Amino acid sequence: MVDVAAPQETEILGTAVTASGLASLAPVKIPVQRYISPEFAELEHERLWPKVWHVACTVDHVANPGDWFEHRLGKYSILLVRGTDGVLRGFQNACRHRGNPICQGSGAGITELRCPYHRWAWDLAGRLREIPSRRGFGPINNDDLPLVPVKVDTWGRLVFVNLDTGAEPLEGWLEGIPDDIAWANLDEFRGTYSTVTPVNCNWKVVNEGFSETYHVQGLHREMLGSINDVDAPQRIWDHHSASYQAYGVPSPRLGRNVSDQTVWDSFVATQGGRMGPDYTEPCALPEVPEGQTLQDVIAQNIREHQATSGVDLKGYDTAQITHLSQYNLFPNTTLLISADLFTVLTARPGPSPDTGELVTIHLSRMPSADAPASSPVHVTVPMDQADFGFVLNQDFSVIRTMQAGLHQPGFTHVWLSGEECRIINMHRHLERCLGLAPGGWQRSGHLH
Repeated sequence: MVDVAAPQETEILGTAVTASGLASLAPVKIPVQRYISPEFAELEHERLWPKVWHVACTVDHVANPGDWFEHRLGKYSILLVRGTDGVLRGFQNACRHRGNPICQGSGAGITELRCPYHRWAWDLAGRLREIPSRRGFGPINNDDLPLVPVKVDTWGRLVFVNLDTGAEPLEGWLEGIPDDIAWANLDEFRGTYSTVTPVNCNWKVVNEGFSETYHVQGLHREMLGSINDVDAPQRIWDHHSASYQAYGVPSPRLGRNVSDQTVWDSFVATQGGRMGPDYTEPCALPEVPEGQTLQDVIAQNIREHQATSGVDLKGYDTAQITHLSQYNLFPNTTLLISADLFTVLTARPGPSPDTGELVTIHLSRMPSADAPASSPVHVTVPMDQADFGFVLNQDFSVIRTMQAGLHQPGFTHVWLSGEECRIINMHRHLERCLGLAPGGWQRSGHLH
């Protein structure tokens, strides 16, 4: 097993940045209209969402011929289907007759794509095959009315789509991320479930909540005993970014001489389930063998728990198990990855700038990359029923309330520090996609 490469510190405005941040010449100010303006949201729908790669589902959602999955992104709907030839394809989910969506939700075992409105039908490769009462239309060549294709590619068990068929290949768009996380052997994971939760805030509010560790000291104080939120390196590529956080060690914010008991209690409270069901409630501090650290003991407990499912983590060292690589894919997806963990969080636009969706995808490591595809459950979970665990539930508490604050008449800008460089980088690339000058959106809704 290849060791984890030491992550590089972020270079932003020529200054190296870790999670603690460094002094900046001035904060970066983001106009609040980017979060609340209907005109800005419409500009995103026109210039951003039809032009970028974004995560739709896992390969396991559409693993077999006849499997299909509807991916929604604001006003857009994309239909993914595995053909009888085994090829995964994507189409704009609109009947070429009157525009009605052809499929909604997900399913398996179909042999054609038939619109439920007037029963026009296409084969799984998107070629028109039947028009009921065809004579009334006059001459129509089936090859002239295929379903409109969408660009589709995969990486790390994830299916990516792009409405722009002329977009750059996914491999190039991902920049250095595949090489950066190659040690984790993501092909050994399989999708187990995915959820969609409607939220009462702008998609950027959700996305930015997973793009900085500055909030740990406020919102996630229970984590301070078991995370180094100060020295975590951050890395910026062109439009993507990453943070690398060590767990099983205390935050420097707690000072020196933090006891193992404090670290243990914090880890058990916030993510003890990674060590198995016996560690989901407060429990005794384990003995730490001579020459080892508590972090080593935590890593070994995780290895032993994974072994109960036939997964062998012996080739992964303590750092690979206890450190979290957090990738922020422009514009709206966060990947959380360690040796035993692969979770995807995607923020999607809603029907108004004050609404959105949080999509979660959970993948589990299998004994080998040859493991058969799973059959992931895909469900909608209302916000008042959402329970995603101790830490994510705390994030939800802010998602529920933050949009109201953005509407207050005296609040004109979001102020960002160098520590929040991943959010800054997202907005810089958003400006490029939308054709804006830096800070380019006034309260009137006009560009400048």
